Amino acid sequence: MTLAHGIYVAAGIGILLAAVLPPVVHRRPFSLPMVFLVAGAAIALLPFDVPVVDPVRDRVWVEHVTEVCVIVSLMGAGLAIDRPFGWRAWAGAWRFLGVALPLTIAAMGVLSWWLMEWPPAVALLLAAALSPTDPVLAAEVRVGEPTSGEDEEDEEEVRFTLTSEAGLNDGLALPFVLAAIALATAAGDGWSADWTGHWLLADVLLRAVIGLIAGVALGRLLGWLFFRSRHVRLAHRMEGFTALGATFTAYGITELVHGYGFLAVFVAACTIRAAERNHGYHQVLHGFSEQIERLLTAVLLFLLGGYLVADGLSILGPRGALLGIALIIVIRPLAGAAAQLGFPSGRRERAVTALFGIRGIGSLFYLAYALGEGPFARYADELWAVVAFTILASVLLHGATATPVIRYLDRQGSQPRGHSERSPSSH
Repeated sequence: MTLAHGIYVAAGIGILLAAVLPPVVHRRPFSLPMVFLVAGAAIALLPFDVPVVDPVRDRVWVEHVTEVCVIVSLMGAGLAIDRPFGWRAWAGAWRFLGVALPLTIAAMGVLSWWLMEWPPAVALLLAAALSPTDPVLAAEVRVGEPTSGEDEEDEEEVRFTLTSEAGLNDGLALPFVLAAIALATAAGDGWSADWTGHWLLADVLLRAVIGLIAGVALGRLLGWLFFRSRHVRLAHRMEGFTALGATFTAYGITELVHGYGFLAVFVAACTIRAAERNHGYHQVLHGFSEQIERLLTAVLLFLLGGYLVADGLSILGPRGALLGIALIIVIRPLAGAAAQLGFPSGRRERAVTALFGIRGIGSLFYLAYALGEGPFARYADELWAVVAFTILASVLLHGATATPVIRYLDRQGSQPRGHSERSPSSH
């Protein structure tokens, strides 16, 4: 058997497992991402010549595959949210975006600079890459598939806040990645503030506004095409692959006009949902997006597990491991608690929302993107090791605790009226 044939076998088995495992792990204290991450690590330990991805050497490949995975998951997350948009209805998401995200970046940046003795730009890059929570790996703690629309107001607050936060902060973390690139370009290993004016105007304000406007405009156009066009009305055909067309269109057009594509995809998905909230076509679109997301996630986590065993853990070092652990068990929970001060929800719900800041595929994309745009090559190996380990720790810790914690909240009455549990196929 040639190596190529072996890869076909591994790919086929992996795809079948992505279909078989969700009902197996459903309601158990481990998750599908845990299975694939551990499987990738286990196969890399076998005494065979197993090809392993080197994220430094294969940076371009990693960047684009993770990019596709994230935008597909953002479309699925936006389509799944039942709650209509509103400043008060989405108050939990605004708190996490306005308070928890910048606090996480600031604390992680300072800790990286002090503990790793990295230049400010490198420390900021790590903090920015690890700041967004992940819509890909958070299946147990995010909202389920779209409902008929009858219970939008009762959508459970923990799942809603974590889903909406993950959907929006993947786009809003990019300005801080661009800040790290700008700082490294302007000051090298030192510090300079000369870049901040242009960054605030162009990268923070202008690109975010373009992403928001493009998301709403494209979402309305796609919603009309799906539900209201007299001659087309794609919803009548109930074809799920149009979710990919909507995803790529929203992302590509927004990036072409220099907006934030991640933000536009999520906003477009929410706008499509609002166009005809009760239509069953949302379930078809969401289901197709989730299938593609699950397949890409399985591949990426499998490769990530192999990388960690082959190279990542040997490069990591104790200080890098401490950084990742500190983010998960100290920085994120404290930032999440600060974001919810005075928020009218239960103590248990606030604690769970603060704790489950899952890190994942978005962090891989941001790091790969930044290493291709900025002068960070000297630190690439260490950065990949820290990011990969943090994702590993998050997948293991959050994957093992999500099911029992959410079930506990449901038993305590956090589950709203009319909200059914997620089906096994959605895990």
